[in-house]
Amino acid sequence: MKNDRGKRLLAWLLVLVLVCGGGQTMDAATKTPVQKYGRLSVDGTQLVDKKGDPVQLKGVSSHGLSWYPEYLTYDSMKYMRDKWGVEVVRLAMYTAEYNGYCTGDAQNQKALRSKVYQCVRDAKKLGLYVIIDWHILSDGNPQTYRKQATSFFKTMAKKYKDYNNVIYEICNEPNGGTSWSQIKSYAKSVIKTIRTYDKDGVILVGTPNWSQRVDAAVADPIKGYKNLMYTLHFYAATHTDWLRNTLENAHDQGLPIFVTEYGICDASGNGAVNVKEADKWMKLLDQYQISSCIWNLSNKNESSALIKAGCTKKTGWKSSDLSQSGKWFVKMIKG
Repeated sequence: MKNDRGKRLLAWLLVLVLVCGGGQTMDAATKTPVQKYGRLSVDGTQLVDKKGDPVQLKGVSSHGLSWYPEYLTYDSMKYMRDKWGVEVVRLAMYTAEYNGYCTGDAQNQKALRSKVYQCVRDAKKLGLYVIIDWHILSDGNPQTYRKQATSFFKTMAKKYKDYNNVIYEICNEPNGGTSWSQIKSYAKSVIKTIRTYDKDGVILVGTPNWSQRVDAAVADPIKGYKNLMYTLHFYAATHTDWLRNTLENAHDQGLPIFVTEYGICDASGNGAVNVKEADKWMKLLDQYQISSCIWNLSNKNESSALIKAGCTKKTGWKSSDLSQSGKWFVKMIKG
């Protein structure tokens, strides 16, 4: 009898370790996204898992890491994984705006790198994929800070070359008349740097006009490298059938696309939401199994923020804590 009790006690201890202290394991029966899919790669137009099967990641983009860093913690990412079903988190590190990586001082750069390191470390423990986003916006042309981008991604690629959950987004939204040829020249330089250290990590390349002109990329894609994808961004109240047609045409011509940022409001990130158009976008992304991240995880007083402006919680959000965008997203991602 004593032996039986001992065996039962050991069995219960094992269950407790798996459920409460098992690092990546969500519970005894459920795998984390990274445990499920492993190292990702690109096959044709499709993001695929370690077995070569199609993968469609759905997740959340932060707001700028200099504005709302407190929303990206181990606890918040664990909550979004377990309660919402998030599989990927995007780290939007602005390059020029408020305390941007390329406009702040050395201490600011160090703080931003430390925040990225913390987020990647927590995501790895949680078995989540993470996008390191070089978030150009007001700088418009990625060539503006090409030297800094090359140095930054050299650091990231050296540090994360053996990680199977890190994705590199090398230029958020080229704009202001920046041409595809200018973006392509920049991208080839940064990709070469990343590939010097990380031979296989998925790399995401922005496209002209705030990452909408995937048609320009499909007409003249980057050659000589594997595991590349191109980004398309949309805001459902502004971008409707015409941009969906652009995506569909580029996909049908063989371009691998990742929607690293979208919202269900207008392109300003504010204004009224358009659920009907948002649902049309999700139907199209699901049809082609295109991965996506919604903008943004914060309580900023604008309609794209997932958390209500009056809510001070940094995790454990109830439905009543969420904005209209947040409620729509949670309902959508849960299916």
